[in-house]
Amino acid sequence: MTAYKDITVDIDGHVQIVTIRRPPFNYFDNALIRELAAAFEAADKDKNIRASVLAAEGKSFCAGADLVNRSDTGTVAEGGKHLYKEAARLFRGAKPIVAAVHGAAIGGGLGLAVMADFRVTCPDARFSANFARLGMHPGFGLTTTLPRLIGQQQAALLFYTGRRITGEEAYRIGLADVLVSEAEVRTTARALAAEIAQGAPLAVLSIRETLRRGLADAVEVATERELVEQDWQRRTEDFKEGVKATAERRLPNFNGK
Repeated sequence: MTAYKDITVDIDGHVQIVTIRRPPFNYFDNALIRELAAAFEAADKDKNIRASVLAAEGKSFCAGADLVNRSDTGTVAEGGKHLYKEAARLFRGAKPIVAAVHGAAIGGGLGLAVMADFRVTCPDARFSANFARLGMHPGFGLTTTLPRLIGQQQAALLFYTGRRITGEEAYRIGLADVLVSEAEVRTTARALAAEIAQGAPLAVLSIRETLRRGLADAVEVATERELVEQDWQRRTEDFKEGVKATAERRLPNFNGK
């Protein structure tokens, strides 16, 4: 089995459990996304595995990129091959994934949660496409995946405001599929993955391919636009103010420069 630095991979029957281990916030960078992509690609090659769970240790599911301490996260300079090129690999996987979102899924962390087929969450979880609050364009393919999941209008509302919503609200608008107590999130996600794994594997793969046909290509196109917009916005005064305000836990004072 492949050795990983920032994730663990366990097998329970026909279910693979992938756990992010960068607590408390599980910030990602190119290296972490590469490991996740490798784990799901390995599952695609293993006939015993029929579904996966994506979970995380610590306080958050994934708080996105650590832009306060590493503003270069996700740039080409940060890892040679841009993070979104690595992320696109996640969307080309063949087998179903259930995300166990027990805490915050923020920014790119929301993108990671939305990449999965289903999301199990709890009332205390928080979801946010907070990019506008940081002074930058959304990324991680969210401009394609979020409207596809919850509709154009709801996605626009989350993008424009950058507001955080609870797990209950996420469940109400269809961003999450199952709502349970925090203590039950991971076990419920495993149970859902196991239920999926009880289906005829060839049929499940075929159904998933039909339902997600064109998604990976659309994500790649979207990330090209997202990357261009993010690259110039990272050089603005507004971006510096957004990151500073986040670090200081205050509302930003943007000036459109």
